[in-house]
Amino acid sequence: MEDIQQQLAALRQRIARVDRKYAAAPPCPALGTAPRPDGQYIEELLSGEVVTTPLGQHFETEKLWERHRRHGSVYISDLAELPADLLYPLSGGAVASAHPTRWAFLDTETTGLAGGTGTYAFLIGVGSIESSGFRLRQFFMRDYGEEASLLYRLTEHLAQFDVLITYNGKSYDQPLLETRFRMVRARHPFDRMQHLDLLFGARRLWKLRLESCRLVDLENRILGVERQGDLPGEMIPYVYFDFLRSQKAFQVVPIFHHNAIDILSLACLTAIVPFAFRSPEEVDVRHGADLIGLARWLLQAERQDEALRLFRRALEMGLPDDLCFRTMWDVAVIERRAGRDDAALAVLTELAAARNPYRVRAFAEIAKHYEHREKNYAMALEMTRNALLYEDTPEIRRRENRLKTRLAKPRSRRLAL
Repeated sequence: MEDIQQQLAALRQRIARVDRKYAAAPPCPALGTAPRPDGQYIEELLSGEVVTTPLGQHFETEKLWERHRRHGSVYISDLAELPADLLYPLSGGAVASAHPTRWAFLDTETTGLAGGTGTYAFLIGVGSIESSGFRLRQFFMRDYGEEASLLYRLTEHLAQFDVLITYNGKSYDQPLLETRFRMVRARHPFDRMQHLDLLFGARRLWKLRLESCRLVDLENRILGVERQGDLPGEMIPYVYFDFLRSQKAFQVVPIFHHNAIDILSLACLTAIVPFAFRSPEEVDVRHGADLIGLARWLLQAERQDEALRLFRRALEMGLPDDLCFRTMWDVAVIERRAGRDDAALAVLTELAAARNPYRVRAFAEIAKHYEHREKNYAMALEMTRNALLYEDTPEIRRRENRLKTRLAKPRSRRLAL
């Protein structure tokens, strides 16, 4: 019993020594309230404000590019002068008429590229055209808990616009945001807005000439903008995750800049791409491949005569061999459908005279022309045998046998003379 009392007395003495050691120490600050060095709060680094909504808080910042400025080859003042019906052809008639001040240019920066319920849009930028220039508002969540507040304000902000313009937004940005709205049990604002994804028009126009139609590549090749010190898009999620761990706001400042330039470039490309689809035959281009993209779009829209004129104009400008032969084939097909057999035959003859992927088909079409149009079976047989020199198929063999049978008849021989 005495041993236990001695042990308790020794323990009390040790506790007393610890109490005396820390008696003068300052109290430990509560979690999350520790003072930070200057410049670590996002509102200290960027002009903006912490916005309070019924669902919490988040950060917002705004930037204006004045009318007199330019982004590459496009003046900011030109954006306000865009016609209200500019987007009609490219949107397939979905955007019949909307003044440019009613367009919202949206882009998101996210925690991943795969999408799904685990991917957050932590920064959302919305650009708009106004008389004073091009204005950008960015909505940023400093932590996951601010998402509901951010989306609440995004809905309020988009209420003033009728058209949503994105770059790959139909496949990525809008579905992702719709998922985020569902996750916070809120209704998304996109049902009432017409959505134009500029990626599809840009690809039609430039994919035959440019290796990549990424926004940053078009920004450089079409607008003539060279980004300096830009944060690569694939690094953005990692930078944001590091910010969440360290709360050092200077890390995410380059993300704001990256998002801002993306949206400004999107707006300036909107001043270029839709014009090509609005007046294809009046478009001023320096590369025949760009005309081919427009011509194929017109062909899908069953505007064959307009497509034919662009195809021929592109051939006159000069094309790489593979694209040239494909275009000649398209021209021949259009001419034949239009009943202009002589024009089609002239193009097919050119194709048959040179080594190219369409040579056999050209010989086959020429053979059909002489067999069915001119009843010249001897010439048709000669063209069929020329085709067999380059490709031996059952179809061509059947045509050869049929023509030999016809020529064996006396009447057929007389017609061939």
